[in-house]
Amino acid sequence: MALVGQKAPEFSATAVVNGSFKTVKLSDYKGKYVILFFYPLDYTFVCPTEITAFADAYGQFQKLGAEVMAVSIDSQFVHLAWQQTPRNQGGLGKLPFPHVSDLNKDMSREYDVLSGGVALRGLFIIDDEGIIQHATINNLGIGRSVEETLRSLQAVQTVKKTGEVCPANWKPGDDTMKPDPQGSQAYFQKHGK
Repeated sequence: MALVGQKAPEFSATAVVNGSFKTVKLSDYKGKYVILFFYPLDYTFVCPTEITAFADAYGQFQKLGAEVMAVSIDSQFVHLAWQQTPRNQGGLGKLPFPHVSDLNKDMSREYDVLSGGVALRGLFIIDDEGIIQHATINNLGIGRSVEETLRSLQAVQTVKKTGEVCPANWKPGDDTMKPDPQGSQAYFQKHGK
């Protein structure tokens, strides 16, 4: 069953938060947008490039009212050790968002990203009402784009705020479209070739 348009599965898990272990729940972020992304394993190759890219862009997500959470099947102890490893040695350094342990793989199963015992690169944008509005899943060797995640978050927020829809390649500031046969004509007349 597709998760988009559905209530995001609740979870309660141990995470590394500011160098300490803390229990985090999805419900802790009610009223905020959440970028929840899964990755296969700590101390691998593509994973640190993605996690540090999200860490570097964290302020941009916060400006949009969104929290970020990274999840893998590794333990919180391994997460902490990886954060204590410098970036120039394949580590993460300190992360500004929760680094969640899914050791029992329940979250990976609930979000339908578990494959071969590890999580695929699943990414979910959950809105401020707890509904999954966007989901992508990449295979193990394919890294994600933080810029595209930011753009998708802004599109989700624009649709929710305006009631209009975002056409292909929409970026903030671009025209949106009324989602009906007559209303959409203004967009098509302006942008049709």
